[in-house]
Amino acid sequence: MAAENFEMAEQGSTDRSTQPTDLSGCADVGNGSAKTNTPVSVSQFMMSNKVESIMWLLRIFTLVSTFFFLFPILGVAEGGHFFQRALLANALTSACRLHQRLPRFRFSRAYVTQALLEDSCHYLLYSLIFITSHPITLCLVPVAVFSLLHATAYTRKVLDIIGPSSMPWVRSFLDKMTTHQQSLFKFIACNEILLMPAAVFMLFGGRAHLFLPFFYYRFLTLRYASRRNPYCRTLFYELRVAMEQMIARPSCPTFIRSACNKAIKLICKLAPGS
Repeated sequence: MAAENFEMAEQGSTDRSTQPTDLSGCADVGNGSAKTNTPVSVSQFMMSNKVESIMWLLRIFTLVSTFFFLFPILGVAEGGHFFQRALLANALTSACRLHQRLPRFRFSRAYVTQALLEDSCHYLLYSLIFITSHPITLCLVPVAVFSLLHATAYTRKVLDIIGPSSMPWVRSFLDKMTTHQQSLFKFIACNEILLMPAAVFMLFGGRAHLFLPFFYYRFLTLRYASRRNPYCRTLFYELRVAMEQMIARPSCPTFIRSACNKAIKLICKLAPGS
């Protein structure tokens, strides 16, 4: 069940190897009907899976850049640069993933529509939206957690090539990530939702350009309508139910009940397909 959920959430699906290489680090070499298993090194494995290797390295770079932004041990001014580097690495990763999932490029409306259905396209747009804005920690949370989740499968392959018992503490951490991936996907969805009011506050605070809330609203509608990742849509529903239960209590003040009902109606009206 965990593997199915991870495949459903792109950006929730794990990367596939383009070459017939198994998890034990042995490459299949065929000569007619005969096949032999030849041990390969990590460098050989990465060279035989160039696109996946590039995306894995970009995700590691995203995590490193996020760390140096959150902990500016190299200086506060340099922390802003790491914010942009993390988003740039995420944009490149999303572009590579989008290239894998889409057919040959065609300059047509149908091709653009198909691209907008992909979660990797959503986060490519996400990176472009925030890369020129004022650094905000909440913005890097979905990027970093997605990078960590999507790097787990490839990291396991690399560890299996190094040795079946190599780095047990890393394997234990990866197992915990896989076990709690549904909670992490909901956590990401919660950040995506909270960024909408944050974008509005950034605009009034002079830390964002005029079109940031409108661009982000478009991103949020894409996430809400995502076919592979239902967590944003599910969390919106859960938040609505929780708020309706809260304002249904007799102790809830009338003005709060009225404001919440208006907010619910507005959000429902702005939701895709309403």
